[in-house]
Amino acid sequence: MEGSKVLDYIEDVLENMPTDWLRLTTHRLDIYNEQLAKIQFLEQFESLFEEQNAETSALSELPTAFDYIRLGHPLSSVLEWAIAKLNNLKPEHVISFSSRTVPILAVLRKNLLDQKNTQILYTGELPEIFDAEVIRRVYGYHFELKQVESLEEISDFDGSTVFVSQEDEIGKVNLIPNIDFYLSIYSRLGSILLVNGEQNANYISEIQHVRRRETIAMTPANCFTALKMLTGQSANANQKSDTAANKARVQNLIKEITGTNTKALVGSSGLSVQYAIMMGLVHDALENHTGKDIEFVVPPNCYGGTNDQARRVAACLDNVEVVDLPVDRDHDMVQSIDTVLEKIASQDAVPYIIAEIPTNPRVEVPDLTKLRDVLSKKRKTATGEVAVDPVFILDQTFCPNVQFVSRDGILSTVRAISYVSGSKFPSGGKATAGYCVANTKAEALLDKIEQHLILCDNEATDLQVEILAEQLPSMNQRIADAYKNTREFVNFIKEALPEAKINFVSEELAQQGFTPSVFSLDLPTKGNTDEERESYKRALNNKLINLMINEIPDESKYCVSYGQLKGCYWTIPATSTQGTTKEDDKDYIARVSLSPNMGLERHKKVFLDFVEQI
Repeated sequence: MEGSKVLDYIEDVLENMPTDWLRLTTHRLDIYNEQLAKIQFLEQFESLFEEQNAETSALSELPTAFDYIRLGHPLSSVLEWAIAKLNNLKPEHVISFSSRTVPILAVLRKNLLDQKNTQILYTGELPEIFDAEVIRRVYGYHFELKQVESLEEISDFDGSTVFVSQEDEIGKVNLIPNIDFYLSIYSRLGSILLVNGEQNANYISEIQHVRRRETIAMTPANCFTALKMLTGQSANANQKSDTAANKARVQNLIKEITGTNTKALVGSSGLSVQYAIMMGLVHDALENHTGKDIEFVVPPNCYGGTNDQARRVAACLDNVEVVDLPVDRDHDMVQSIDTVLEKIASQDAVPYIIAEIPTNPRVEVPDLTKLRDVLSKKRKTATGEVAVDPVFILDQTFCPNVQFVSRDGILSTVRAISYVSGSKFPSGGKATAGYCVANTKAEALLDKIEQHLILCDNEATDLQVEILAEQLPSMNQRIADAYKNTREFVNFIKEALPEAKINFVSEELAQQGFTPSVFSLDLPTKGNTDEERESYKRALNNKLINLMINEIPDESKYCVSYGQLKGCYWTIPATSTQGTTKEDDKDYIARVSLSPNMGLERHKKVFLDFVEQI
């Protein structure tokens, strides 16, 4: 009886749900509470279920679930809730993935760190992308692999038992006590992991964190299809797109935008692509620099996902370390790289540098000629041997139009890989897909990177590729229009509040093609001590942001996003993008990103109101 009540309600929800649940990467940013994001949506959704209220107006008032769609979203939350109800589980014990293999890797990661055994059992076949030998050798994970004919063959095991089943139907599964993790794999949708028993509840947050940092949740479109299947409805109502044509179009567009001839790799998110880059480079170093340590050089205050992911990879592998690269405030990126590379060379280690240009949140661009020279410099080990040359891994999400790695680009003489988060300008906020390219000197590394993108099943979905095919042609024009708005707003703030410190690219850099549409704002402060001045500034930041959002709610949002098709986005990096960064490296300044389509005059007026209040 309860099961049919759940399915009937889900059917009504699918009929009445807000269109934003399907078409946006974030929903209701105005009622997003990060601390409650994992529970608030479902608590209120459960209340609507009890009332049997599936009205569009009620569903629209539900707060944002999780963050972006990496960690989850309304439809993934609804799917997990429904499957939990049908299997007498708590909703948090059901976790959906766009990837079919990463859920297994998530369990293996925790058991590696906990020094616990894992057996992976399966009926039929495992996905052909599951390369057990590479997972053991490159990721360092330990496990037993065994095919079984039926669940009855599963006996007690000293460790975790992961049961993998390739399935056509979505819904109830046979959760016997000897299974700790039941993974249902769906060839075109992704996978759904069920965590069995309270004794395994301590895995949930770890598995969710893998989903947040190394992959994404099952996408909104695929969750919608899964929910249709769950309720017995036809799941093929959407017209099929020409996937092959879209993929070819995206390849050509990325080559044109980046000025490269190498293939572009397109992943389910920017962090999915970054993870493939990291593991692909680890794999390459194991084969070509046997026995040498691997050093990932990362700015300590860069985007939290990058910082966190690098340290998570290092935590699993004895021969991998993270080295801090100070790049902002009083630190010069070029000088810092030179110092770090000299030290790594003396240790005869393999250097991989991950950096953002322009930097985040201070929007600084290093002297690119000096950067090229310091990366090209021949270095020696402590014993006088030639040191391994670095690979420069460039996150150019803020300026995806700059041809850093083109045939004649500024970095063409060093091994360089460039990647971009597609949730920003490439898709205009319509999809999370990301992509990477390499220059000619680093082209050979792309095969290994692609191998790990495929192994982790983190390639972009067909719909994501279709969205990129639609949005990429207008990207450079949108970048130019958004920059024009940003420059005008920055100049206005300089006149209205000259005491404020603004971090933005110079006119000279803009002439060179660096036209980001994001700037950071250090508001004037007062007080007798550093603590008082910092406290006053932080309060003023929040006052400005709240005023903008309250006065212009249809355009100003509190969000870390960038490159959206319309509106204006405000955030404090220290409380959002730098969420996992060490406290001393956090920046408590306002970061503002503008779009090509927004009411700039309204924003100027509200800013003047703010100035009059301080």
